[in-house]
Amino acid sequence: MYIEQLALKNYRNYDSTSVEFENKVNVILGENAQGKTNIMESIYVLAMAKSHRTTTDKDLIRWDQEYAKIDGRIQKQHSSLPLQLIISKKGKKAKFNHIEQRKLSQYIGNMNVVMFAPEDLNLVKGSPQVRRRFIDMEIGQVSPIYLHDMSQYQKILQQRNHYLKMMQIKKQTDQAMLEVLTEQFIDMAVKIVTKRFEFLEMLQKWAEPIHKGISRGLEQLEITYKPSVDVLEDQELSKMKVSFEEKFSKLRIREMERGTTLFGPHRDDLQFFVNGRDVQTFGSQGQQRTTALSVKLAEIELIHSEIHEYPILLLDDVLSELDDYRQSHLLNTIQGRVQTFVTTTSVDGIHHQTLKEASMFEVVSGQIEKVN
Repeated sequence: MYIEQLALKNYRNYDSTSVEFENKVNVILGENAQGKTNIMESIYVLAMAKSHRTTTDKDLIRWDQEYAKIDGRIQKQHSSLPLQLIISKKGKKAKFNHIEQRKLSQYIGNMNVVMFAPEDLNLVKGSPQVRRRFIDMEIGQVSPIYLHDMSQYQKILQQRNHYLKMMQIKKQTDQAMLEVLTEQFIDMAVKIVTKRFEFLEMLQKWAEPIHKGISRGLEQLEITYKPSVDVLEDQELSKMKVSFEEKFSKLRIREMERGTTLFGPHRDDLQFFVNGRDVQTFGSQGQQRTTALSVKLAEIELIHSEIHEYPILLLDDVLSELDDYRQSHLLNTIQGRVQTFVTTTSVDGIHHQTLKEASMFEVVSGQIEKVN
């Protein structure tokens, strides 16, 4: 799949602009603070209905405007389809093929993207929250039911936390109500944990050989899921539920004292090992970058294996963060297969055939124009 047309209205520093792209590498050049990353972000937001840079939607709306609008046209194997996302202070409206989608979980997944930005290097060395967000966003692209389950989980978690807070300050004492909320919480939690195990098994399958290739056969990558409850990947759901119930029994008093939920998918993590050593703790910066790059390239293959189309790749100011060897490996991997967007202040120093054949665009003060 590829995006052939993008139009922005009141988006970040863009008043109104429209641009057409080709199904190859598209390089977006410009000085800092001109709007390069805003173009990248708008493609990501059109696909995912949320930004990778901010959790506050109003940040996406141009100063003093009521709404922002992103229109795009994507080309799939057998059809050309329009998407539209309108972001206002009241919320979001999403349309796919001119039909408004009642839920965002029904909209996400119509256009697939993989983003690789400097902050993605934090996938390995950053906080567990970064890794949880990564796994939730990626599963959501290929599994709408997962997005629905996550939404339900967050609602129940919020209710449960509120009730625990009431118990902490002695405004509630009804243990039966806590039991009911916990049962609902566990039902959703085991669904999410099961799906995460499945996804990571697939990611491991693709990432391991990619990592081996980048490290010239010297390194073996292993990705493991670290649940906050002692459960196993191939465990039956009924046994998994028992493990969650046992954890609740152990933590019940502490949760009431603290007024918050101390276990569940919102406290889980991922771990990356290279040659049996934890990359976050013991890996060099080079190993951490190779791991992040391997995972991103694996995402492309995983999405392709699930939907039989390649996603769109967004490389936001990341080539300058990689050495020549990793740059070449990345560009060789995507060459001729994946529509790719690259933002950079200059292509000087990046010597690769892929960039020589790329379409070039320049961004100046919230305007984008093709330059070749």
